[in-house]
Amino acid sequence: MGKKAAGIFQNPSGRWEVDKIVGGVRLHQRFQSFEDAQAWLTRRLEELRLRRIHGATPRYQFHQAAGKFLAENLGLASIESYGFHLKAVMPYIGELALEDVHDDTLKPFVDARLAEGTAHKTINLSLASVRRVLNLASRSWRDAETGKPWLSSAPPLIKMLPIVGHQRPPRPITWDEQKVLLDELPEHLREMALFVLNTGVRDDVVCNLQWEWEIPIPELGISVFETPPENVKGRRMSKLVVCNSVSQAVVERQRDRHPTHVFVMAWRHRPLGPIEMMNNSAWQSARRRAGLGDLHVHDLRHTVGMRLREAGVGDKTLRDVLWHSAGSITDHYTMAQIREIHGALEMITKPSSTWNRSLQSLKAEAALRRKRISAS
Repeated sequence: MGKKAAGIFQNPSGRWEVDKIVGGVRLHQRFQSFEDAQAWLTRRLEELRLRRIHGATPRYQFHQAAGKFLAENLGLASIESYGFHLKAVMPYIGELALEDVHDDTLKPFVDARLAEGTAHKTINLSLASVRRVLNLASRSWRDAETGKPWLSSAPPLIKMLPIVGHQRPPRPITWDEQKVLLDELPEHLREMALFVLNTGVRDDVVCNLQWEWEIPIPELGISVFETPPENVKGRRMSKLVVCNSVSQAVVERQRDRHPTHVFVMAWRHRPLGPIEMMNNSAWQSARRRAGLGDLHVHDLRHTVGMRLREAGVGDKTLRDVLWHSAGSITDHYTMAQIREIHGALEMITKPSSTWNRSLQSLKAEAALRRKRISAS
């Protein structure tokens, strides 16, 4: 096609890639067009030249700073949350120089999240993660060659969104709503949602669930999954995911599809592999078609909690199922405890009553009735 430059090539996916080592510094980045790749390489070469001749302050990109922050804080209890929120902003500011990250360049990210119905609190957590990285780049991190800060000036004040009213209340779903939602979800998300509705685990655990964590329990005809601390919120200890008959059937349908992960899918040019998150565009489209408003994936977990309580499950077992208990580590789980958790989860495999309704759903139904009356 006539487009050539040293260090720039088109990779098998069709994207243009820069991969060049200059003075011991690797310049590596991917772009949609040759022109963007060439412009980026030209800027970086000029920055290196100025740094070498005049000791100019290097220009680091936000994705470099975010990667450094995550790598240096792997033991932080909240690192998983930081990773989630920093990943969310990458498509919007990842390629920007640190000094170019401010309210104006973050506005497309904020607008997109608001359009999806994301809570202000969640958006603010992402903005706070960006702010922390910028503060470290300005105050703590130094370039190895020049000794100058990664970010030469004080970072701009990033404005948080106002928290309007109270935090969004949990929104458990009814059995009828569950059927409508599952019918609308694509197969891979339907299986994952069904697994959450029968185990009560967080969606990030489902996305990361691995076969090497599986421990068969022949006495019950099910498996448990020993989830390592790095995949448990708080990262303090391992926890067990206990299957009931429904979630075990889901697991069996996934068996032998992938060598490491339980829930996988193929996407565009990507081979079969792990699913990064459940709250994606497919989830948002399905909940809209199902008429479930801003239903969150986490609401499925709230649904499990409500169903267990309605079934008369005791507080201790409820805490064990939802991992709210600060008690035992995995090594101390007993068969009696596993039987207890399994028995509780078996009680919510199908409707056992017509209740399964939260105050929130009752309020929504009352509002809808008033609206119909006023319109008639």
